[in-house]
Amino acid sequence: MSKVTVIGAGNVGATVANVLAHKDIVKEVVLVDIVGDLAKGKSLDTWQQAPIDYYSTSITGTSDYKETANSDIVVITAGIPRKPGMSRDDLISTNANIVTSVVKSILEYSKDPIIIVVSNPLDVMTYAALKASGLNKNKVFGMAGILDTARYRAFLATELNVSPKDIQALLMGGHGDTMVPLPRYTTVAGIPVTEMISEEKLNAIVERTKVGGGELVKLMGTSAWYAPGAAAAQMVESIVKDENRVFPVCAKLEGEYGLNDVFVGVPVKLGKNGIESIIEVKLNKEEMALLNESASAVKSVMDVFDNM
Repeated sequence: MSKVTVIGAGNVGATVANVLAHKDIVKEVVLVDIVGDLAKGKSLDTWQQAPIDYYSTSITGTSDYKETANSDIVVITAGIPRKPGMSRDDLISTNANIVTSVVKSILEYSKDPIIIVVSNPLDVMTYAALKASGLNKNKVFGMAGILDTARYRAFLATELNVSPKDIQALLMGGHGDTMVPLPRYTTVAGIPVTEMISEEKLNAIVERTKVGGGELVKLMGTSAWYAPGAAAAQMVESIVKDENRVFPVCAKLEGEYGLNDVFVGVPVKLGKNGIESIIEVKLNKEEMALLNESASAVKSVMDVFDNM
């Protein structure tokens, strides 16, 4: 695979392109934005970084979708970001229109790309993208779980005073307040996290993770970009290298976990065909109830989109 297109040259999109260039695993990255000079400028800046940070990935910016022809993977970050006081749902109508038109423009020039959605509200934007694309469901999915688990792992690393490298975790469900934490599946270098931290502190970290995006919006007045951009780039890397890494991603479920026609975060293997398979972990009653609750919340937002 040699060509990746990133739609949206805002903070998140520019970070995806920059992190990808640094990984030096694709031949070409195209950054697209309706404000064409913004994409050109950020791409040129990243290309000028190449001799310093030592990578060969070429990167160009444009407002013309023709430049995206024959893309293997497309990352969609376009849309308006959350502002303080806005819920993710407030973004639905504006961003659904943007995502739908982006997908149609992409498919004019690329036949069968893998599409990774990053735009918010994430679960319903992934639904909008799959609907607009008509592609196979293994080719259209959303980035949320990697970011959510990264926040959770970062908070745990601070609390336990250990390297974040040694923390493995799994979160499921919708992106946001209804995410389903799974402390039973959280380990520190193989040691269950429940042996290293009190239940009270763990619960506080879980709650902080749920509103992790909102915490950053309050601090900065806009959505986060470094961690979300790196998370999307990590998904691209697993696909390009056909690594079959196991990541939580927002996928369309058709019977898995007893859920149908709903987009929620679940662990999957990510390889050259996109989602190679969805992994069904054993959930206890309580966890299953939380997942069902999360799926219902997502479904209600999907209904809002369907009725627009």
